[in-house]
Amino acid sequence: MNETVIPDDVQKFIIDHINSITHIEGLLLFRAAPDVRWAAISIAQRLYITERDAAQLLGHLKAQGFIEEEAGKGYSYRPKSEELRGMVERVAGVYGQYLLPVTHLIHEKSQNQVQGFADAFLIRKDKE
Repeated sequence: MNETVIPDDVQKFIIDHINSITHIEGLLLFRAAPDVRWAAISIAQRLYITERDAAQLLGHLKAQGFIEEEAGKGYSYRPKSEELRGMVERVAGVYGQYLLPVTHLIHEKSQNQVQGFADAFLIRKDKE
């Protein structure tokens, strides 16, 4: 099975919005409990990551428009549009059905980003 089982719009969404397995797991955690207000420490414990990584995840999800912060009360699932909420529903369904192809897509994206960064530091000879 490969990424072709993932609909094109879901692939694009993942490539545009999801940077790691932690990001998709965090997003789906918020989606699964929309009435819960999460603190960084709670997210860290649930996802088995550091509190610092959880804070970065929260910043990413907030910047992408998936969650909102209520001062002193934590973060809640509040997609900025119904279109975004609908796409998260689609991603959740695809992720549940095609876990391996989705994780491969995310890892491939991460590897391509790392390779692109490394390539920026290559010293190349000009052809004569």
